[in-house]
Amino acid sequence: MGFPTIRPRRLRATPELRTLVRESTLTPKNFVYPMFFNAQIDAPCPISTMPGIHQFPVSAAREQAKAIKARGVNSVILFGLPKTKDDRGSSGLDPEGPVPLAIAEMKSAVPELVMMADVCVDEYTEHGHCGILKQRAKRDGGEWVVDNDATIEVLAEMSVVFANAGADVVAPSDMMDGRVGKIRMALDNAGYSDTCILSYAVKYASSFYGPFREAADCAPKFGDRAGYQMDPGNAREAIRESLLDEAEGADMLMVKPALAYLDIIRDVRKASVLPLGAYNVSGEYAMLHAAAARGMLDYKRAMMETLTSIRRAGADFILTYHALEAAELCG
Repeated sequence: MGFPTIRPRRLRATPELRTLVRESTLTPKNFVYPMFFNAQIDAPCPISTMPGIHQFPVSAAREQAKAIKARGVNSVILFGLPKTKDDRGSSGLDPEGPVPLAIAEMKSAVPELVMMADVCVDEYTEHGHCGILKQRAKRDGGEWVVDNDATIEVLAEMSVVFANAGADVVAPSDMMDGRVGKIRMALDNAGYSDTCILSYAVKYASSFYGPFREAADCAPKFGDRAGYQMDPGNAREAIRESLLDEAEGADMLMVKPALAYLDIIRDVRKASVLPLGAYNVSGEYAMLHAAAARGMLDYKRAMMETLTSIRRAGADFILTYHALEAAELCG
């Protein structure tokens, strides 16, 4: 039976009706708040390319944990800026580094806060790449490339350091082959069989990471990351990467970035039953702020529409710099 009997607009007539039949919803518990802890500062330092986002000293960790929990957000993911860097990212293995110390402080202040730790060497290396470098033979060009197998050994050790500090979840973001299996084995052997692995299973070589590289001081000093991060033109490969990480023991999967890859979120959601996250990355965050500053859009409405689209595509949770302000609107 057709028009006028069928009128979909009936269910849009009032805010209460629209809320009742809404298919995709947001709550503060859907958000993971990314944070940057810098061992070289004594007070919060604003990040110029990311309005409202700061680097924090470890001394601010307890206060921040309480403030985040008060907004209704239950999860955070930490990134570290160490005092020193070298070619192997050794400071990322330091139990007294900014991430382990911040984890311990935040967990002590708010035990129920889900503490996630990014696992990658890019923040800790002088060259800024996500792995240990090796030089190819002259006959093969002689250039420096990332050594996959040497890197995953370091990532496994880093994961144990973070778990020992109290991390509930370790999140390898490097895109090395086999790192989930290596990390799972290391955690289990160290007695951390209950520590979860959130794999950045599908991480594209994206232009939307620019502001983050200022925030984490991890821009590559040469070349790019296309040799290990995924080609933006590939969709089937995303499923392959996701299923490989699931088979290696990942507890959760992630797609990064989110907005230019909503189709990938949907594809991975269909392919895997694991909990799925999506990273609403720094460039996506900064774009909304830039457009709003020029009067091009309503910032709050655009923010909530953006986050809803990520949920609608199939993400169970969203890593987003909007987390605290969005929590106020949807809480």
